[in-house]
Amino acid sequence: MTKRIGKALVISGATLATETAWNAELETKHEKLVEWLRAQKLSGVLLRRNENVAWFTGGAVELRVLTPSETGVASLLVTAEGKRYYFTAENEAPRLHDEEFSALDFEPVLFPWYGDDTVATAQKLSGAGQLASDTSVAGLSQVNLYPLRQSLSETETARYRWLGMQTADAVVEGLHEVEPGMSEFDLEALTAENLLRRGILPSVALYAVDERIYNYKHAVPRGKRLQKYGMLNLCSRKWGLAISITRFIHFGNLPGELGARFEASAQVNAALLDATREGVTSAQLFGIAKDAYAAQGFAGDELLHHQGGSTGYGEREWVATPNGTQTVVNHQAFAWNPSIRGAKAEDTVILSNGRIEWLTATPELPVIEAVVNGTKYPAAGVLIK
Repeated sequence: MTKRIGKALVISGATLATETAWNAELETKHEKLVEWLRAQKLSGVLLRRNENVAWFTGGAVELRVLTPSETGVASLLVTAEGKRYYFTAENEAPRLHDEEFSALDFEPVLFPWYGDDTVATAQKLSGAGQLASDTSVAGLSQVNLYPLRQSLSETETARYRWLGMQTADAVVEGLHEVEPGMSEFDLEALTAENLLRRGILPSVALYAVDERIYNYKHAVPRGKRLQKYGMLNLCSRKWGLAISITRFIHFGNLPGELGARFEASAQVNAALLDATREGVTSAQLFGIAKDAYAAQGFAGDELLHHQGGSTGYGEREWVATPNGTQTVVNHQAFAWNPSIRGAKAEDTVILSNGRIEWLTATPELPVIEAVVNGTKYPAAGVLIK
């Protein structure tokens, strides 16, 4: 049995998961993965990607050292017989034992830092049969574990709520500190500091000002100084979970044309949220966006940038495309990001039992209430100073 012995997940004085609930999450995932291995006739699987390690360990293990890397300083092996191992270099072993795996029943397999023999050893430990990996490894079957992790448990959702609320608070705090003359790097630094002191990792940084917001859909910061219009667009991570959010600030009256584009973007966002229901396909959602843009007088704008899609353990697990076959499931997270020529709506939500729950709501900022089929779907407006 996988255990977090005597440990609940408590952060900032709030209990996000009791010891019992956290143990139950880990055990359910273990059983699900072992059952999947047997159904796929695989002898075992190496988990190397950070999102799969975080998912399988309930967010308890962080193997990342190089921040941008998709893999960390260890690999997990789960066998079809139900055994669990972690492979790491001897120099990494003390910290991983003390701070990551001390209460988890994984058996360590160590090797010198100059001689990684993970694959060969994993093949021996998993026995006869085909070994798989979530990364490309010669001789192993490469697998995608997203279908196993797309529906979030109650304890995952509790962690996600905390992360969404804290990220939204960090963005609002940063937004109120923005002043004309600041550079895009200054805007990035404001929110990055707010996130990092909360123990949250910034993972995507798209900060732009003035005409760069109009000109580029993915405007990474380049140092331009703000005159009137600023955008804080970021993703954050903790426990392997990813949050997406975008907020705007304008100094002086908002141009009427830009305001109208925000209203239209909010309406497209509402159409997507209203259609995000179990069984709906990626292609159908793309069609919803296409029709919503046309209804708002911006036909074809869905072709100028992706509209977002499923999130969770990846900033986007999939995006809606014209021929997409992915299907919405219950307890799944989404981040839609419709945009119209300088305006945008983006929040992270969860679909739970037919209801949309906002993880990144910022009611202290201006709110645009779009209505679809009689239901209100709020989107953030622009903070005017």
